[in-house]
Amino acid sequence: MQLPNGAVVAVADGEKFNLFRNDGDEGGLKLVAVAHDAIDSDHQGSSAGRHSSAANPDGAQDDEDGHSAGVAEFLNKKVLEGKIANLVVIAAPRTLGAVRKHYHHQLTAILAGEIAKDLTGHSVHDVEKAVLGAA
Repeated sequence: MQLPNGAVVAVADGEKFNLFRNDGDEGGLKLVAVAHDAIDSDHQGSSAGRHSSAANPDGAQDDEDGHSAGVAEFLNKKVLEGKIANLVVIAAPRTLGAVRKHYHHQLTAILAGEIAKDLTGHSVHDVEKAVLGAA
């Protein structure tokens, strides 16, 4: 996948979130880390019908779903403010599904691609390889 200069790559899982910007061009991807505000993970109940139970006694899934909703809220806000014009979302498969549920239609319109892969904690080089290898 080729990305224009300034495109944003968001990398998430159920607990972590990293943001990168392409400082290269479509012919030469060069991702640099971008500082961002903390993700508001206080979206308990954002996964309709899911609550702590014997199968999920510690509420860890609720926490992950809250984080995923917070990631989507952060990205939606940046898109609506005009701060993101091209976006790729890379997330662990379950997280990607949870984040996707909360996309604003304007985010969907500027979404260059999604990659279902857990790359949080990986090097920038690994993230670049995933983007370049995506169709």
